[in-house]
Amino acid sequence: MDSFFMIGPLGTLHVFGIKLVGLNADNGGKLLITFIFICLALILAQALRALTRWTLRSHKNVKVEFWTRQGINLILALLLVLGVCSIWFDDPTRLTTAVGLVTAGLAFALQRVVTALAGYIVILRGKTFSVGDRIVMGGVRGDVVALGFIQTSIMEMGQPPSVQTDQPGMWVRSRQFTGRIVTVPNSKIFDEPVYNYTREFDYIWEEMSLPVSYTADRKRAEEILLEAAARHQAPIDELKQEDIKELQRRYYVVNLEDFQPRVFYRMTDNWLELSVRFITDTHGVRGVKDKMAREMLDAMEASGIGVASATFELVGMPPLRLEVDGSGVKSRSQTMASARQDYS
Repeated sequence: MDSFFMIGPLGTLHVFGIKLVGLNADNGGKLLITFIFICLALILAQALRALTRWTLRSHKNVKVEFWTRQGINLILALLLVLGVCSIWFDDPTRLTTAVGLVTAGLAFALQRVVTALAGYIVILRGKTFSVGDRIVMGGVRGDVVALGFIQTSIMEMGQPPSVQTDQPGMWVRSRQFTGRIVTVPNSKIFDEPVYNYTREFDYIWEEMSLPVSYTADRKRAEEILLEAAARHQAPIDELKQEDIKELQRRYYVVNLEDFQPRVFYRMTDNWLELSVRFITDTHGVRGVKDKMAREMLDAMEASGIGVASATFELVGMPPLRLEVDGSGVKSRSQTMASARQDYS
């Protein structure tokens, strides 16, 4: 053992007679203590995570588990930074100098990483979103499945036809999962707006449009849309009144009349467009609209109301005459001449 590991006269360390540059008995001991300290901190973090899972085993709450993990990670990171600094920098002057150099190096070489870390802090402090929230961030739509110091993981969902041209392209034509997990840097919150579907309210307002001809029974068509919306929208009496009042108090944007389905008219050159507006759960919108569409089509068919489509009316068509002799159809010039003569 002595031949393998030796301490020289000046405190330098030797392994098999080879001097280790920059490593002596002092910093070697600090390195060993640092390794032990990091191992103990990781063990403590694992024990806290296990204790959290055991405590919450009877009542699963995704958001509580998420914020508990975030708290443990933050405590672990702070503990590691303070512990390592205490071991290696017993002189405050040296610590200040080292921190200044490290900060300058990070600001120059790791600008994006520092910005992403700042975005993480803003997300937590500003309650921009949490795990399980449905958001649009960095052009990605979906549910948040993980939030790290540098990036956010999102379970991607498709896009409605109105935004199918957005990048990246989508093959799912509605708000349903595509199966892809997309990682977005936290720094994106400084560059683009973040749309949160579920932060303060678990419901969204949806619309369905139906074109009918001007000669159709539009009153009956409106009734059909309202009946379908009333059957499938979120039950008004199940909405949490305290959440509604809090939303009104904080944002001054919600009118209680908006929770009732309503039909709006829009006149076009070809048809009358009826749009029914209703409130529904954030998740499962495609299934709700599918059921409504099936019921509306059946009711319209029973009422003799057809879905309007673009039509064309030809006016001013001149009369044409086709003459055939014994040998067949006349030549093209003769036929066109006859047409011109008839037209004149």
